[in-house]
Amino acid sequence: MRVRASLATVALLTVGMAVPAAAATPPAPDGGLFLTVSGSENTWIRGVALHCPPNPDDRHPDAAGACAALHQADGDFDALPGDPHPCTYTYDPVTVTAEGERRGDAIAWQRTFPNACAMDAATGPVFRF
Repeated sequence: MRVRASLATVALLTVGMAVPAAAATPPAPDGGLFLTVSGSENTWIRGVALHCPPNPDDRHPDAAGACAALHQADGDFDALPGDPHPCTYTYDPVTVTAEGERRGDAIAWQRTFPNACAMDAATGPVFRF
């Protein structure tokens, strides 16, 4: 019996070693992004978390649209497709930021627009919250 137990142990160890270590642990999920919009001289600020694919706990009102825009721009906030439409020349600056992680890449992006309409035209659904 002692020989049988040893053979069984060797067989189990051999099977266990045949499974690659990478297959045993799934890849870590992205940390997601924290997006903010703030008014002139930070008189107000609001922010939301965004994960792509969207996470049910995210509070972004159009997470699917924001993720689609980021996917189309390949994560480059300066290349977002936006939603081009005419805006007034009213100067009431808004600043937007994106910080976090997307597909393993660290993101730290900021831009100031002359007004909320210009921001919306340039960024589309990403900062519509």
